[in-house]
Amino acid sequence: MNVPAFNATMSPNGAMTVWTGLLLRVRSEAALGAVLGHEFAHFELRHSLKRFEQRRSTSDVLAWASVLGGVAQTDTRDTQISVIGSLFQFDRGQEKEADLLGLRYLSQSGYPSRVASEVWQHLMEEADATAYGRNLKKRHRYRAGFFDTHPTELDRADYLLEESLKYADAGDAASKRYYETITAYLPALLNSQIKLNDFNGTDYILNGIATRTGWTGELLQARAEMYSARGQPRDLVTATTLYLNAIDAGYRNPNTLRGLGLSLVKSGKRTEGARYLAEYLDAVPQAPDAGIIQMYLPKPEAN
Repeated sequence: MNVPAFNATMSPNGAMTVWTGLLLRVRSEAALGAVLGHEFAHFELRHSLKRFEQRRSTSDVLAWASVLGGVAQTDTRDTQISVIGSLFQFDRGQEKEADLLGLRYLSQSGYPSRVASEVWQHLMEEADATAYGRNLKKRHRYRAGFFDTHPTELDRADYLLEESLKYADAGDAASKRYYETITAYLPALLNSQIKLNDFNGTDYILNGIATRTGWTGELLQARAEMYSARGQPRDLVTATTLYLNAIDAGYRNPNTLRGLGLSLVKSGKRTEGARYLAEYLDAVPQAPDAGIIQMYLPKPEAN
């Protein structure tokens, strides 16, 4: 599903959904395998069916508690809260059960099972970067709250790492092969992420990919777009440099020319910017923003 966030789900009939934001955030075949193994574990353990049965039983108990409380004229709120709490605890138990079975799958695959813990570590680091950029307080609880349906990210990272140490396995996480596989989709994935307007979180993701692939033209272009979107005077200088670096790396497409031209124009270099914008219109004459871009180009001299 084209959703720029980290998530995957499993339906009772075995249909799995994977969000595109997850593909951007996992850094290897092993990391993707950890998530897919977790979701398949839900199916194999029939968690959806058990969850339905648990909810039906819980609703029956709550209904009878309400009736009996009315007859006896007693306060049943403590009973109701306890029953509801057991429902959330049941969900958390299923999540951990799927985590551990998915980890066993991963340990048998030839990939290093400790990567399952790294998935949650990276999500916490991204959340820290987002919080810092938005002047929010970092929040990482070790234990889940009463109404939480999932273990905390810190808890999952901890018990998955502990369990992986028991397997004592090793292997290639296949980062290089993973990024080779998604190369064709990477520009679209990055574009969706940039539109979230999460500067620090996106920067964390880009740096994480670059540690595996180096600063490719696609990543330089995405980083340039990120700075350009924020649009502060210093950002425009950085964006211009990054667009030029992307071109030097062999990544010269219409969006690169458009972004570079606009960054130059906005930073006062109108003549230089107009040259790249003219190249952009030559490459995409029917561009939807052609009328706006024309405004930045020199007007033809009258005869």
